[in-house]
Amino acid sequence: MMVMEGNRRFAAQDKRVSATINATLEFLKCQVAQLDKEINQLVQSSTSWRETEDLLTSVPGIGPITARTLIAELPELGRVDRRKVAALVGVAPVNQDSGLQRGYRAIAGGRTSVRNALYMATLVAVRHNQVLKAHYLALVARGRPKKVALIACIRRLLGILGAIVRTRKGWQPA
Repeated sequence: MMVMEGNRRFAAQDKRVSATINATLEFLKCQVAQLDKEINQLVQSSTSWRETEDLLTSVPGIGPITARTLIAELPELGRVDRRKVAALVGVAPVNQDSGLQRGYRAIAGGRTSVRNALYMATLVAVRHNQVLKAHYLALVARGRPKKVALIACIRRLLGILGAIVRTRKGWQPA
């Protein structure tokens, strides 16, 4: 909504309309700040969530927003295997086969908000996390398109995060 209102403010020509849009933007910013504060209090009040957040943020590329998104929207992390988690998030390749025809494999379905958070985290991780960086560069060197390599890195990151949550041990670079 903040982006939509910002776009409206940019297009508004009347000063009264701009003032109204600015007031709406300020209200939305206050609401976001309040929600962030409440989420922080909830995470800090639960020892389990706090510990899980600390474990997740130990991985280079995973920040507090991604960690909290995973805690809230992917409770299966660490409880099911990496293939099932990839399918839940929507980064597992899905067959487009019919009869004898073999179609294009693509990602589909899943939890969009988790996938979006992991996509942004993986963009950072392929620069700062040496394990994912090496995986990404190897895939690109083998001729994979960059976005395909990035989705493969998301799957690898999910496997790493699942193992960290399952074993309750923080990030240890190889």
